[in-house]
Amino acid sequence: MISRFAPATQAEDWRDELTLAFRDGLSLLRYLGLAPEAVGWSADAAKSFRCLVPRPFARRMRPHVPNDPLLLQVLPRAAELIDDARYSTDPLGETSCQAVPGLLDKYAGRMLLTTTGACAIHCRYCFRRHYPYTRFNPARDDWRAVLYHIAAQSDCTEVILSGGDPLMLTDAQLTRLLQALAAIDQVKRLRLHTRLPVVLPARVNDALCELLAALPKPVAIVLHINHANEIDADVAAAAVALRRTGASLLNQSVLLREINDRVDALAALSEQVYACGILPYYLHLLDRVRGAAHFDVDDATARTLEQELRDRLPGYLVPRFVRELPNRGSKLPL
Repeated sequence: MISRFAPATQAEDWRDELTLAFRDGLSLLRYLGLAPEAVGWSADAAKSFRCLVPRPFARRMRPHVPNDPLLLQVLPRAAELIDDARYSTDPLGETSCQAVPGLLDKYAGRMLLTTTGACAIHCRYCFRRHYPYTRFNPARDDWRAVLYHIAAQSDCTEVILSGGDPLMLTDAQLTRLLQALAAIDQVKRLRLHTRLPVVLPARVNDALCELLAALPKPVAIVLHINHANEIDADVAAAAVALRRTGASLLNQSVLLREINDRVDALAALSEQVYACGILPYYLHLLDRVRGAAHFDVDDATARTLEQELRDRLPGYLVPRFVRELPNRGSKLPL
């Protein structure tokens, strides 16, 4: 029987695809026909935060192009080793706002759950690249402490599943967790922040879509797409399948130097995600995590870009330019 959710041409099991991912930057460079010295490759940077790039994402990179915007997001480079005192291993102070291990009390009326430390791709600007996932493991007791704490918070109307990436959980694990969260009376909405439908579209399979469609509470899925080149036919099909479940789709991006810090790139991104039924949501200024200083875009440039986008696009295609700071109850508009 053909599912009414999933794309008609589903790939092999997404976990099988993940085993074929590039886990060595040098292999990725050979695949793209690039010399390590042409792109600033660094073995030391790869040791501090290992390389992981699924092949569906790598196939969207342009061969022989050292400044490809997808490649620059994931390739370990020597610039990561430059020390900058303004950058830290915990830029948002998340280790100090743990309600119980892995459950962050950051926002009024919402709780954020770092479901797993696993991702399908290692983005070099990741603000949790140093996060102690082993120390703060909410699944250690099969989520019991997390579920008990959320149920005890009468003002908690939304649970945000983050990570790592919540879609790295198996379908069975995700089913148990989402159904348990949806059963908590005061929780009105569930939100999943994920990059898997973009970097590994096969993750959007029948089981996932049927689970999302069957949940009794509204679901918002926040995708993470930084550049229009990340979207191909498989990503568009995954977005269609997710929308058919009734989920709302939003996109959040990070403003990244040499990747999307031009109005043409940002306008194309907004147009592309909207064409897939995804609404532009946030454009984050870089979180100052150690190893990512070379991605930073200054505030003056960001303000200029925001105004240029407003001059070019309808308001609903202009994401909110925001910065997140420690110990603040919400993101701050630029």
